[in-house]
Amino acid sequence: MLSGISMGQYIPGGSLLHRLDPRTKIIAVLAIAVSIIIFSNWQGFLLIALLTLVALFVSRLPLAVIFGSLKSLWLLLLITFLLQAFLTPGIPVIELGPLQVSQEGIVAATGIVLRLMLLILIAFLPTLTTPPIRLTAGLESILSPLRRVGVPAHELAMMMTLALRFIPTLLQEAEIVISAQRSRGAGFTTGSPVKWAKSLLPLFVPLFAGALRRADDLAMAMECRCYRGGANRTRMSVLKLNTEDYVVICVVLASLAGVIALRLI
Repeated sequence: MLSGISMGQYIPGGSLLHRLDPRTKIIAVLAIAVSIIIFSNWQGFLLIALLTLVALFVSRLPLAVIFGSLKSLWLLLLITFLLQAFLTPGIPVIELGPLQVSQEGIVAATGIVLRLMLLILIAFLPTLTTPPIRLTAGLESILSPLRRVGVPAHELAMMMTLALRFIPTLLQEAEIVISAQRSRGAGFTTGSPVKWAKSLLPLFVPLFAGALRRADDLAMAMECRCYRGGANRTRMSVLKLNTEDYVVICVVLASLAGVIALRLI
């Protein structure tokens, strides 16, 4: 049943995370993301990892969906690890001709990959537990103060939401193209890394053609529904923070303060 669910797609549910106001989720994700970026010791990592695991548990999402986001981005994680391991100077552990992997490089690469994994897991929780309409409303509400300086908050929020929703669509399109080319005899897992990278080049033309086609279909659908931006728009439901939202915001901000304190110690 879960095989047809793409990364980042909204999954209906009745968990605490599903019930939270979208603004609470956005604020929490931003605070946790800042914490992930600034922590500099294992105590800070354990604090953020624990908070992330609690959020994943509270969401009651299937593990296949949660860790599917990491599976889809394994190549990014692998490239990041290798670049950091090879480019960080230090005590050599492995030597491959002119290249060498240092002890400091392995430690730094592991730290960066762990940060990326936490960022990926926490970043997709709002899209997995919030309908796109409510997510757009939450972003627009947070960005609404920018209207005073002429920034179109609704259009910006809509653009950000569509971009987030387009990521799983693009990945799904890539899987379709890869399957189609494999059925014609194309190979993507054999040969040297250079040959493997070259074999990926033919994917980009059909991938971008499909992306442009989907974008055109979306624009046509919005035109047919008389979408005219945020001018004179009303909402069926008004966003309102409740006790659960305030508790979550306080816990997340307290965790951020704890990470900052651990960094300063």
